[in-house]
This record gives sequence, C-alpha cells and structure tokens, in this order.
Amino acid sequence: MRRKRLVKPSIKTKFHVDFNWWEKEERDFRIYLWSYLCPECKKVYTSHLGTEEVDWVDQETAEVSKVDGLWQSLRTCCSHKSDYITDATPLVDSVFRIFLANGNSPLSPIELHNIIKKGSPDSILRTLAGGRVYYGIRPVKREGRR
Repeated sequence: MRRKRLVKPSIKTKFHVDFNWWEKEERDFRIYLWSYLCPECKKVYTSHLGTEEVDWVDQETAEVSKVDGLWQSLRTCCSHKSDYITDATPLVDSVFRIFLANGNSPLSPIELHNIIKKGSPDSILRTLAGGRVYYGIRPVKREGRR
C-alpha cells in the first residue's frame, strides 16, 4: 500500500476554491454568489434560482460562451465596487471574494496579501492551511497527484 505524501503548504503554494468541497458539504455555492451581489445586481437577480447561465461575449476574442449569470455579474460589476472588500471584511471572506472576482484563478498567500492588503502572507497561510476548510479554499492539487 502506498502512503500518501503530505506536502506542507508554504506562502508560495497556490490556493483556489475546490468545488468538490461544496458538493461534499452539500452547500449551494450559488447562494453565496448571490449574497455577495451589489444592490443593483440583486435587483436584476432577485434570487439565486433560475439564472444559471447567460451568454457572455469575450471582449478580446468576441467568442460567445455560456457562463453563470450570478458569477459573471459579481466579476464584472459588484467586485469593482468600493464596498466589495473593506477594512471591516473578515480575512477569510476577503480571500473568498478575491477568488470569486478573479474567476477562481489560483493565488498564493503572497499574491492574496498583495491584493487585499490584510494580514500577512504567513497569517493568510495559517488561516487557509489550518485544520478547518473555509468556503472550500484549498491548495491546488498538482497534476499527476491524487
């Protein structure tokens, strides 16, 4: 039997939102998306239901694709508002909101710190790599590993 090798994350380890965690925990990711919408977008999307996909045109390639309407509104509108992340927004919420705003592109604690200007890379790492998983934020699994 092979033993799993655990790699201890560092401040350079990339993290992201693991959607398998949301399924395993039986949580509805879209409820959280909706809760982070700005008041203007909540007028358009009065609920997290019935708005799963919309057509989106990539401004650079003109390619049309189907995207989650809530997530796209959050990325293109709400995340640009001054109150999307404030000094009063808890660290974990700030990190989660960054992943929502950037389309869940993996980021390290150093990169997260440079964006949100909260805590330190070490404190972000301790929070994300501790025993509790917040909002499904986990280290990115390297290809070829399980």
